[in-house]
Amino acid sequence: MRSQTYGPPPRAARRSWWLEETLAADPGEPCPPLATNVEADVVVMGGGYTGMWTAHFLKEHDPGIDIVLVERDICGGGPSGRNGGFCNDLLEELPLLVRLFGSEGALRVCDASERSVVEIGEWCERNGVDAWYTRNGQIGVATSPAQEGSWRPLLEIAIRLGRAGELVELTSHQVRERCRSPIFGGGLFASMAATVQPARLARGLRRVLLEQGVRIFEQAPVRRFHAGPPVLVETTGGTVRAGAGILATGAFMSALPRFRRTIVPRGSYIVVTVPAPERLAEIGWTGGEGVYDFRTALHYLRATPDGRIAFGGASSRAGLGTGMGPRLDFDPVVVRRRVDELHRFFPPFRGVPIEAGWGGPIDVSGLHLPFFGTLPGGTIHYGVGFTGGGVGPCHLGGRILSGLALGVEDEHTTLPLVGLEPKVFPPEPLRSVGAFVASEAFIRRDDALDAGRRPNPVLDLIARLPRRLGYEIGP
Repeated sequence: MRSQTYGPPPRAARRSWWLEETLAADPGEPCPPLATNVEADVVVMGGGYTGMWTAHFLKEHDPGIDIVLVERDICGGGPSGRNGGFCNDLLEELPLLVRLFGSEGALRVCDASERSVVEIGEWCERNGVDAWYTRNGQIGVATSPAQEGSWRPLLEIAIRLGRAGELVELTSHQVRERCRSPIFGGGLFASMAATVQPARLARGLRRVLLEQGVRIFEQAPVRRFHAGPPVLVETTGGTVRAGAGILATGAFMSALPRFRRTIVPRGSYIVVTVPAPERLAEIGWTGGEGVYDFRTALHYLRATPDGRIAFGGASSRAGLGTGMGPRLDFDPVVVRRRVDELHRFFPPFRGVPIEAGWGGPIDVSGLHLPFFGTLPGGTIHYGVGFTGGGVGPCHLGGRILSGLALGVEDEHTTLPLVGLEPKVFPPEPLRSVGAFVASEAFIRRDDALDAGRRPNPVLDLIARLPRRLGYEIGP
């Protein structure tokens, strides 16, 4: 049985509360839609983190390179300005990375992703971007007895490979010394993680790109593109002809035949409270750590500098097909559920008003890892499949894609994520129906375990089926 709801859903944020806060302070220099035919050295499709970091690193390598970036909305208007703001490395994927790439390849990926977490903070400082970057680590915490010890396989491999210094197992008492909740048990502290205000980071990156001379066209959705050479990108108002192209549109790539069976869009939804620093002090959550649980459909939560809690989690209610409909922007049923869960985690916040709620798509890959490559023809390079954890890895993705566009063989373009063969999902309608059924099974199984009940055996079987079929998804 689902948890009780507490009245009507909160206000639907315009895109996200993060973007509302950011644009109110500084809307930035307007960028027009593309209204003519232009030429460039490189065309970037997508104004999220991956596309913008790629453009930035291309300009760092060659300030004279001519780059055009086209974005269907505004830069940062998609997942890059809507996510929870967790800036992580890929160390928590270490067991999977070792299985796929061996110890040496796994550590190369972890090291590169770790550098990205550090470099994002350094970049913000260097460029005067106040993205609330805080590197105080994050806590994975058990919120039911079934989750206790979930982190030990990761910890064992980290110890074996000499990376245990970044991970610390916590008792329930140690967890509650950092953040008190009646449902928190033991957990795992990861020291390298940071949090950011995601829209401030995205819009700050946009500002820097304009200063670097990148030509940005917003409200310029791509209708089609041709690999060429030359690359030809057609938008609703004009075309871009370029020597190389970058495809970085995240979950929207699921509509393309090449990616239709390699990523599945799913919805993730967040609510944010009004400032309540005195309540944060009451629960002892004053260190700035991000928090997540070990549910299959996990919750992620973090505090803000002015004393808010942002509380998010995934949902099964994404729709059929590509699932890229209005429900992903705001789903009142799911948003009400986020409020219920926030109150279950932190009863002192029951009386604190909710400022807003919103949603957004995540690009789920079958291996739970991003993958990078080049489309046939050798001129368009892509990165996709960040599966809800892209703030840090998108920075790494920008380094990879800029190197691919320049034809450079370096420490980034030779990472085993480049050319990684993605796990293929079934064709439609099995993909959509299967994604919905599996996601719903994950959530209902988690709910039963949270309530101290044994999951229905059929439900448990369905929830475990994706992993038995070779997907890195599910319990």
